[in-house]
Amino acid sequence: MSTPVKESTGLRMGRPFGIPVYVSPTWLIVAAFITISFQPQFADMLPGYSEAAAYVVALAFAVLLYVSVLLHELAHCVVAKHYGLPVRRITLYMLGGVSEIEREPETAGREFAVAFAGPLLSLGLAGIGALAEAFVVPPGGLAQVLVWQLWLSNLIVGLFNLLPGLPLDGGRMLRAAVWKVKRDAGTGTMAAAWVGRGVAIAVVVVPLLMNLMAGQEPGIGSMLWTVVLASFIWLGASQSLRVARVRARLPQLRARVLARRAIPVTAEVPLSEGLRRAREAGAGAMVVVDHDGRPVGIVNEAAVNATPEQRRPWVNVGALSRALEPSLVLGADLEGESLLDAMRDTPAPEYLLVERGGEIYGVLATADVNRMFSGV
Repeated sequence: MSTPVKESTGLRMGRPFGIPVYVSPTWLIVAAFITISFQPQFADMLPGYSEAAAYVVALAFAVLLYVSVLLHELAHCVVAKHYGLPVRRITLYMLGGVSEIEREPETAGREFAVAFAGPLLSLGLAGIGALAEAFVVPPGGLAQVLVWQLWLSNLIVGLFNLLPGLPLDGGRMLRAAVWKVKRDAGTGTMAAAWVGRGVAIAVVVVPLLMNLMAGQEPGIGSMLWTVVLASFIWLGASQSLRVARVRARLPQLRARVLARRAIPVTAEVPLSEGLRRAREAGAGAMVVVDHDGRPVGIVNEAAVNATPEQRRPWVNVGALSRALEPSLVLGADLEGESLLDAMRDTPAPEYLLVERGGEIYGVLATADVNRMFSGV
């Protein structure tokens, strides 16, 4: 799965194709679960081996499964880099792997290619392994079991990721198809995300119904595992829906429209006096300027609200302002994704908006931007 993530923690394993690979400590949880769950099966397949050896083989299966996930993610990343998309890292964690691709493909065709690369490689490796088991590896013994593990693990990874719902690769392929037909990426995301929610429900309901129809009691371990997977898919699909709703509002995001009128004040002006001037001018913000009129800071609204009324005549606005770093000065013409990117680069409660000639236009409050996206 190629899902962007903000941070990556864990043990760094290397840089294949120049891409940092990390293994999260949560992987150990699933590795232990797989080892314990599959040990009886491998004990039956290898009757001449001890119980401890069967555990070792089960652990090898867990490792091979995650090697398959790594190869799967590398396929996504190599294709993404081929299209010029920056790849930050790959993380293997409890439920599989994530590739942090920092920018979305520009076209539906590229989106489909990046998404399909992972399952294609996994299924290809599964086919090679199955042929090797059938025609190359001697039947019986440890070698056959290990080859069987290898192709089966790739088959599991490939088929699971082809399920047609976000955040799985099949969902991204569905998104690309709808995007191509409707000529709108947002519509594709919404469709694939809703299908993803349906897939999450099916992951739990279908095995349960099959067990009931066969007159079998569903195992606690298998039910727990399907619920965990379904939760992962549901949460990923819900996140995709939120992202699509945010993107739908991006055309309305314009710095000029959201800007608050600001008045200039020098640092030694008492807060009570600054607020009085702002009220008279109908302004919603104060910019601290030096005695030559150059802006040097923005008065922080949260700090103003936290200052009791009785103290405001004795507190200067300069004490409640943040120094105006260059990254806090934004162009008044910024809008949409460009505006969000500028705010992400330097998170702050307020930004100074200026015209192209450097004149002060107003102040953009992050709280006002957040209110615009509230409820999505």
